[in-house]
Amino acid sequence: MKTHITILSCVTFLVTLFSCSSNDTTPDPVVESPVVEDNFIRAADVSYLPEIESSGTVFYNNTKAEDMLTTLRKAGCNTIRIRLWRNPLNGHSGLAEVKALAQRVKQAGMKVWLTVHYSDTWADPGVQTIPAEWENLSFSDLKTAVSSYTATILTEINPDLIQIGNEINSGLLWPQGHLINNEAQCLALLSTASATIRSKTPNTKIMIHYAGVIAADTDWFFNKMKSVDYDYIGLSYYPVWHGKDMQLVKSTIDALGSKFSKKVVIAETAYPFTLGYNDWTNNIIGLDSQLVPNYPATPEGQKSYMMAIKQLVKTSQSGIGFAYWGGEWVSFKGNESKEGSTFENQALYDFNNKSLPVMQVFNK
Repeated sequence: MKTHITILSCVTFLVTLFSCSSNDTTPDPVVESPVVEDNFIRAADVSYLPEIESSGTVFYNNTKAEDMLTTLRKAGCNTIRIRLWRNPLNGHSGLAEVKALAQRVKQAGMKVWLTVHYSDTWADPGVQTIPAEWENLSFSDLKTAVSSYTATILTEINPDLIQIGNEINSGLLWPQGHLINNEAQCLALLSTASATIRSKTPNTKIMIHYAGVIAADTDWFFNKMKSVDYDYIGLSYYPVWHGKDMQLVKSTIDALGSKFSKKVVIAETAYPFTLGYNDWTNNIIGLDSQLVPNYPATPEGQKSYMMAIKQLVKTSQSGIGFAYWGGEWVSFKGNESKEGSTFENQALYDFNNKSLPVMQVFNK
Protein backbone atom coordinates (compact mmCIF):
# COMPACT_ATOMS: atom_id res chain seq x y z
CA MET A 1 0.00 0.00 0.00
CA LYS A 2 2.80 2.38 0.88
CA THR A 3 4.53 1.55 -2.40
CA HIS A 4 1.29 2.21 -4.32
CA ILE A 5 0.84 5.63 -2.69
CA THR A 6 4.42 6.58 -3.45
CA ILE A 7 4.12 5.67 -7.15
CA LEU A 8 0.79 7.53 -7.40
CA SER A 9 2.32 10.64 -5.84
CA CYS A 10 5.19 10.61 -8.33
CA VAL A 11 2.83 10.25 -11.30
CA THR A 12 0.66 13.12 -10.01
CA PHE A 13 3.74 15.33 -9.62
CA LEU A 14 4.98 14.63 -13.16
CA VAL A 15 1.55 15.31 -14.70
CA THR A 16 1.34 18.60 -12.82
CA LEU A 17 4.86 19.56 -13.88
CA PHE A 18 4.27 18.92 -17.59
CA SER A 19 0.85 20.54 -17.42
CA CYS A 20 2.33 23.73 -15.98
CA SER A 21 5.10 23.74 -18.56
CA SER A 22 2.73 23.44 -21.49
CA ASN A 23 0.41 26.17 -20.21
CA ASP A 24 3.08 28.64 -19.07
CA THR A 25 3.21 31.32 -21.78
CA THR A 26 5.25 33.85 -19.78
CA PRO A 27 8.26 34.79 -21.95
CA ASP A 28 11.73 34.62 -20.53
CA PRO A 29 12.90 38.05 -19.40
CA VAL A 30 15.01 39.89 -22.00
CA VAL A 31 18.36 40.87 -20.58
CA GLU A 32 19.70 43.90 -22.43
CA SER A 33 23.40 44.61 -22.56
CA PRO A 34 24.20 47.98 -21.00
CA VAL A 35 25.13 50.71 -23.48
CA VAL A 36 28.74 51.63 -22.88
CA GLU A 37 29.42 55.25 -23.74
CA ASP A 38 32.62 55.90 -25.67
CA ASN A 39 33.71 59.19 -24.14
CA PHE A 40 37.48 58.76 -24.38
CA ILE A 41 38.60 60.82 -27.39
CA ARG A 42 40.76 58.85 -29.84
CA ALA A 43 41.26 61.40 -32.59
CA ALA A 44 43.29 62.04 -35.71
CA ASP A 45 43.82 65.41 -37.36
CA VAL A 46 43.47 64.85 -41.12
CA SER A 47 43.14 68.45 -42.30
CA TYR A 48 45.29 67.92 -45.42
CA LEU A 49 43.16 64.96 -46.57
CA PRO A 50 40.98 66.75 -49.19
CA GLU A 51 44.06 68.36 -50.79
CA ILE A 52 45.97 65.06 -50.73
CA GLU A 53 43.06 63.16 -52.26
CA SER A 54 42.71 65.78 -55.00
CA SER A 55 46.28 64.97 -56.07
CA GLY A 56 45.26 61.37 -56.78
CA THR A 57 47.09 59.91 -53.79
CA VAL A 58 45.77 56.49 -52.72
CA PHE A 59 46.02 55.17 -49.16
CA TYR A 60 46.25 51.44 -48.40
CA ASN A 61 45.16 49.30 -45.48
CA ASN A 62 46.57 45.75 -45.50
CA THR A 63 47.57 46.20 -49.17
CA LYS A 64 44.00 47.18 -50.10
CA ALA A 65 43.17 50.69 -51.31
CA GLU A 66 40.88 52.28 -48.71
CA ASP A 67 39.48 55.69 -47.77
CA MET A 68 41.55 56.98 -44.89
CA LEU A 69 38.42 57.79 -42.88
CA THR A 70 37.28 54.18 -43.27
CA THR A 71 40.66 52.88 -42.13
CA LEU A 72 40.64 55.15 -39.09
CA ARG A 73 37.09 54.21 -38.14
CA LYS A 74 37.85 50.50 -38.45
CA ALA A 75 40.94 51.00 -36.30
CA GLY A 76 38.78 52.49 -33.53
CA CYS A 77 39.25 56.23 -34.10
CA ASN A 78 36.10 58.01 -32.88
CA THR A 79 36.87 61.68 -33.59
CA ILE A 80 38.37 63.59 -36.52
CA ARG A 81 40.08 66.94 -35.93
CA ILE A 82 39.93 69.48 -38.77
CA ARG A 83 41.51 72.94 -38.94
CA LEU A 84 39.51 75.86 -40.30
CA TRP A 85 40.94 79.03 -41.85
CA ARG A 86 38.91 82.17 -42.57
CA ASN A 87 39.82 83.01 -46.18
CA PRO A 88 42.75 80.82 -47.27
CA LEU A 89 44.43 81.80 -50.55
CA ASN A 90 43.95 78.42 -52.25
CA GLY A 91 40.67 77.47 -50.59
CA HIS A 92 42.16 74.52 -48.71
CA SER A 93 41.02 74.44 -45.05
CA GLY A 94 38.36 77.02 -45.89
CA LEU A 95 34.74 76.70 -44.82
CA ALA A 96 33.48 74.91 -47.97
CA GLU A 97 36.20 72.26 -47.89
CA VAL A 98 35.94 71.75 -44.14
CA LYS A 99 32.15 71.45 -44.28
CA ALA A 100 32.39 68.73 -46.94
CA LEU A 101 35.02 66.83 -44.95
CA ALA A 102 32.98 67.17 -41.74
CA GLN A 103 29.97 65.65 -43.50
CA ARG A 104 32.08 62.67 -44.57
CA VAL A 105 33.29 62.25 -40.99
CA LYS A 106 29.76 62.20 -39.65
CA GLN A 107 28.67 59.73 -42.32
CA ALA A 108 31.56 57.50 -41.30
CA GLY A 109 30.21 57.46 -37.74
CA MET A 110 32.82 59.67 -36.08
CA LYS A 111 32.63 62.97 -34.22
CA VAL A 112 33.82 66.30 -35.63
CA TRP A 113 36.37 68.40 -33.76
CA LEU A 114 36.93 71.81 -35.35
CA THR A 115 40.09 73.81 -34.75
CA VAL A 116 39.12 77.38 -35.63
CA HIS A 117 42.31 79.37 -36.21
CA TYR A 118 40.55 82.74 -36.57
CA SER A 119 43.13 83.51 -39.24
CA ASP A 120 43.52 83.11 -43.00
CA THR A 121 46.47 80.80 -42.44
CA TRP A 122 48.47 79.00 -39.73
CA ALA A 123 47.98 80.26 -36.18
CA ASP A 124 50.30 79.02 -33.43
CA PRO A 125 52.29 80.41 -30.46
CA GLY A 126 54.53 82.42 -32.80
CA VAL A 127 51.91 83.99 -35.06
CA GLN A 128 48.20 84.78 -34.77
CA THR A 129 47.58 86.93 -37.82
CA ILE A 130 44.15 88.53 -37.95
CA PRO A 131 42.14 87.74 -41.12
CA ALA A 132 42.76 90.36 -43.79
CA GLU A 133 39.04 91.10 -43.95
CA TRP A 134 39.04 92.13 -40.28
CA GLU A 135 42.35 94.00 -40.22
CA ASN A 136 40.95 97.52 -39.93
CA LEU A 137 37.94 96.82 -37.70
CA SER A 138 37.43 98.60 -34.41
CA PHE A 139 37.53 96.32 -31.38
CA SER A 140 33.74 96.49 -31.05
CA ASP A 141 33.30 95.52 -34.70
CA LEU A 142 35.91 92.77 -34.33
CA LYS A 143 33.89 91.17 -31.55
CA THR A 144 30.80 91.33 -33.77
CA ALA A 145 32.75 89.72 -36.62
CA VAL A 146 33.99 86.93 -34.34
CA SER A 147 30.47 86.25 -33.12
CA SER A 148 28.97 86.28 -36.63
CA TYR A 149 31.70 84.05 -38.09
CA THR A 150 31.45 81.59 -35.20
CA ALA A 151 27.67 81.43 -35.61
CA THR A 152 28.09 80.70 -39.34
CA ILE A 153 30.50 77.86 -38.58
CA LEU A 154 28.04 76.33 -36.14
CA THR A 155 25.15 76.61 -38.59
CA GLU A 156 27.13 75.12 -41.47
CA ILE A 157 28.94 72.33 -39.60
CA ASN A 158 27.53 71.89 -36.06
CA PRO A 159 30.69 70.25 -34.62
CA ASP A 160 30.80 68.05 -31.53
CA LEU A 161 33.87 69.89 -30.26
CA ILE A 162 35.25 73.30 -31.18
CA GLN A 163 38.53 74.99 -30.35
CA ILE A 164 38.46 78.75 -29.91
CA GLY A 165 41.79 79.38 -31.57
CA ASN A 166 44.82 77.18 -32.11
CA GLU A 167 47.73 77.11 -29.63
CA ILE A 168 46.81 80.52 -28.26
CA ASN A 169 49.70 80.79 -25.76
CA SER A 170 49.83 84.54 -26.37
CA GLY A 171 46.25 85.10 -27.43
CA LEU A 172 44.70 85.34 -30.89
CA LEU A 173 43.73 87.91 -33.53
CA TRP A 174 46.87 89.97 -33.00
CA PRO A 175 47.38 92.75 -32.17
CA GLN A 176 43.94 93.43 -30.68
CA GLY A 177 43.66 90.02 -29.01
CA HIS A 178 47.25 89.66 -27.82
CA LEU A 179 47.20 88.08 -24.35
CA ILE A 180 50.29 89.94 -23.08
CA ASN A 181 49.67 93.35 -24.60
CA ASN A 182 45.85 93.38 -24.58
CA GLU A 183 44.76 90.83 -22.00
CA ALA A 184 41.27 92.22 -21.42
CA GLN A 185 40.55 92.32 -25.14
CA CYS A 186 41.89 88.78 -25.64
CA LEU A 187 39.56 87.45 -22.94
CA ALA A 188 36.65 89.46 -24.32
CA LEU A 189 37.14 87.92 -27.79
CA LEU A 190 37.30 84.40 -26.35
CA SER A 191 34.21 85.04 -24.24
CA THR A 192 32.37 86.41 -27.26
CA ALA A 193 33.07 83.23 -29.23
CA SER A 194 32.16 81.05 -26.23
CA ALA A 195 28.86 82.86 -25.62
CA THR A 196 27.93 82.43 -29.28
CA ILE A 197 28.59 78.69 -29.08
CA ARG A 198 26.63 78.26 -25.85
CA SER A 199 23.69 80.17 -27.33
CA LYS A 200 23.61 78.51 -30.75
CA THR A 201 24.77 74.90 -30.12
CA PRO A 202 24.78 74.31 -26.36
CA ASN A 203 25.78 70.64 -26.74
CA THR A 204 29.03 71.51 -28.51
CA LYS A 205 32.05 71.16 -26.23
CA ILE A 206 34.45 74.11 -26.12
CA MET A 207 38.24 73.76 -25.90
CA ILE A 208 40.99 76.25 -25.04
CA HIS A 209 44.28 75.08 -26.56
CA TYR A 210 47.80 75.68 -25.22
CA ALA A 211 51.07 74.38 -26.69
CA GLY A 212 53.28 72.82 -24.01
CA VAL A 213 53.16 70.84 -20.78
CA ILE A 214 55.44 72.77 -18.40
CA ALA A 215 53.40 73.21 -15.22
CA ALA A 216 54.45 76.78 -14.47
CA ASP A 217 53.54 77.90 -17.98
CA THR A 218 50.22 76.07 -18.16
CA ASP A 219 49.22 77.35 -14.72
CA TRP A 220 49.96 80.92 -15.75
CA PHE A 221 47.98 80.59 -18.97
CA PHE A 222 44.89 78.83 -17.63
CA ASN A 223 44.73 81.16 -14.65
CA LYS A 224 44.27 83.91 -17.24
CA MET A 225 41.43 81.90 -18.81
CA LYS A 226 39.32 81.64 -15.65
CA SER A 227 36.72 84.14 -16.85
CA VAL A 228 36.11 82.25 -20.12
CA ASP A 229 33.33 79.65 -20.29
CA TYR A 230 34.80 76.43 -21.75
CA ASP A 231 34.84 72.66 -21.16
CA TYR A 232 38.17 71.12 -22.14
CA ILE A 233 41.81 72.05 -21.75
CA GLY A 234 43.78 71.12 -24.86
CA LEU A 235 47.57 70.66 -24.79
CA SER A 236 50.08 70.12 -27.58
CA TYR A 237 52.91 67.76 -26.70
CA TYR A 238 55.79 67.16 -29.09
CA PRO A 239 58.99 65.87 -27.44
CA VAL A 240 61.15 67.78 -29.93
CA TRP A 241 59.71 71.08 -28.64
CA HIS A 242 58.23 70.32 -25.22
CA GLY A 243 60.80 67.98 -23.64
CA LYS A 244 61.29 64.24 -23.43
CA ASP A 245 59.90 63.72 -19.91
CA MET A 246 56.68 61.94 -20.80
CA GLN A 247 55.69 61.55 -17.14
CA LEU A 248 55.39 65.33 -17.11
CA VAL A 249 52.41 64.92 -19.43
CA LYS A 250 50.51 62.95 -16.80
CA SER A 251 51.46 65.16 -13.86
CA THR A 252 50.46 68.30 -15.77
CA ILE A 253 47.10 66.76 -16.76
CA ASP A 254 46.46 65.85 -13.12
CA ALA A 255 47.45 69.30 -11.86
CA LEU A 256 45.37 71.19 -14.43
CA GLY A 257 42.32 69.00 -13.93
CA SER A 258 42.48 69.43 -10.18
CA LYS A 259 43.16 73.16 -10.18
CA PHE A 260 40.70 74.23 -12.89
CA SER A 261 38.08 71.44 -12.73
CA LYS A 262 38.40 70.68 -16.44
CA LYS A 263 38.92 67.58 -18.52
CA VAL A 264 42.24 67.58 -20.41
CA VAL A 265 43.03 66.37 -23.93
CA ILE A 266 46.40 65.97 -25.62
CA ALA A 267 45.20 67.91 -28.65
CA GLU A 268 48.32 67.31 -30.73
CA THR A 269 51.15 64.79 -30.65
CA ALA A 270 53.07 62.64 -33.15
CA TYR A 271 56.21 60.50 -33.49
CA PRO A 272 58.42 59.27 -36.35
CA PHE A 273 58.50 55.73 -37.71
CA THR A 274 61.80 56.49 -39.48
CA LEU A 275 64.45 59.20 -39.66
CA GLY A 276 64.42 58.87 -43.43
CA TYR A 277 62.59 61.16 -45.83
CA ASN A 278 60.46 60.80 -48.94
CA ASP A 279 60.80 64.24 -50.54
CA TRP A 280 63.27 67.12 -50.61
CA THR A 281 61.57 69.16 -47.90
CA ASN A 282 63.38 69.20 -44.57
CA ASN A 283 61.52 67.21 -41.94
CA ILE A 284 60.92 68.48 -38.42
CA ILE A 285 62.53 65.35 -36.96
CA GLY A 286 65.56 63.71 -38.54
CA LEU A 287 68.10 63.11 -35.75
CA ASP A 288 68.49 60.47 -33.06
CA SER A 289 69.04 63.25 -30.53
CA GLN A 290 65.45 64.41 -31.10
CA LEU A 291 63.95 61.08 -30.04
CA VAL A 292 62.68 59.99 -26.63
CA PRO A 293 64.94 57.32 -25.08
CA ASN A 294 63.57 53.77 -25.55
CA TYR A 295 61.34 54.88 -28.42
CA PRO A 296 63.29 54.38 -31.66
CA ALA A 297 62.21 55.85 -34.98
CA THR A 298 60.74 52.58 -36.24
CA PRO A 299 57.15 51.48 -36.90
CA GLU A 300 57.10 49.66 -33.55
CA GLY A 301 58.79 52.59 -31.79
CA GLN A 302 56.15 54.98 -33.16
CA LYS A 303 53.41 52.65 -32.00
CA SER A 304 54.99 52.21 -28.54
CA TYR A 305 55.28 55.98 -28.08
CA MET A 306 51.62 56.51 -28.89
CA MET A 307 50.52 53.60 -26.70
CA ALA A 308 52.48 55.19 -23.83
CA ILE A 309 50.82 58.57 -24.43
CA LYS A 310 47.40 56.93 -24.50
CA GLN A 311 48.13 55.09 -21.26
CA LEU A 312 49.41 58.25 -19.54
CA VAL A 313 46.20 60.07 -20.44
CA LYS A 314 43.91 57.18 -19.49
CA THR A 315 45.55 56.64 -16.10
CA SER A 316 45.57 60.34 -15.24
CA GLN A 317 42.79 61.74 -13.08
CA SER A 318 41.46 64.22 -15.65
CA GLY A 319 42.65 63.04 -19.07
CA ILE A 320 39.88 62.42 -21.58
CA GLY A 321 41.69 61.73 -24.83
CA PHE A 322 44.34 62.45 -27.45
CA ALA A 323 44.70 63.44 -31.10
CA TYR A 324 47.40 62.36 -33.55
CA TRP A 325 48.50 65.29 -35.71
CA GLY A 326 49.72 65.05 -39.30
CA GLY A 327 48.91 61.39 -39.77
CA GLU A 328 47.71 62.04 -43.32
CA TRP A 329 50.59 64.34 -44.37
CA VAL A 330 52.47 61.99 -46.68
CA SER A 331 54.67 63.22 -49.55
CA PHE A 332 51.73 63.65 -51.89
CA LYS A 333 53.51 66.19 -54.11
CA GLY A 334 56.05 63.60 -55.18
CA ASN A 335 59.45 62.60 -53.85
CA GLU A 336 61.19 65.26 -55.94
CA SER A 337 59.20 68.07 -54.36
CA LYS A 338 60.99 70.86 -52.51
CA GLU A 339 57.63 72.10 -51.23
CA GLY A 340 56.41 68.82 -49.86
CA SER A 341 55.77 67.47 -46.36
CA THR A 342 57.86 68.19 -43.28
CA PHE A 343 56.02 65.34 -41.59
CA GLU A 344 55.97 62.31 -43.92
CA ASN A 345 58.17 60.34 -41.51
CA GLN A 346 55.62 60.93 -38.72
CA ALA A 347 52.53 60.00 -40.73
CA LEU A 348 50.24 57.07 -39.97
CA TYR A 349 51.33 55.62 -43.33
CA ASP A 350 54.72 54.47 -44.63
CA PHE A 351 56.42 55.80 -47.76
CA ASN A 352 54.26 53.47 -49.89
CA ASN A 353 51.13 54.93 -48.25
CA LYS A 354 50.42 51.70 -46.38
CA SER A 355 48.94 52.01 -42.88
CA LEU A 356 51.38 51.47 -40.02
CA PRO A 357 51.06 49.52 -36.73
CA VAL A 358 50.52 52.82 -34.86
CA MET A 359 46.90 52.68 -36.08
CA GLN A 360 46.33 50.24 -33.22
CA VAL A 361 46.45 53.11 -30.74
CA PHE A 362 42.90 54.06 -31.79
CA ASN A 363 41.55 50.70 -30.61
CA LYS A 364 38.96 51.15 -27.86
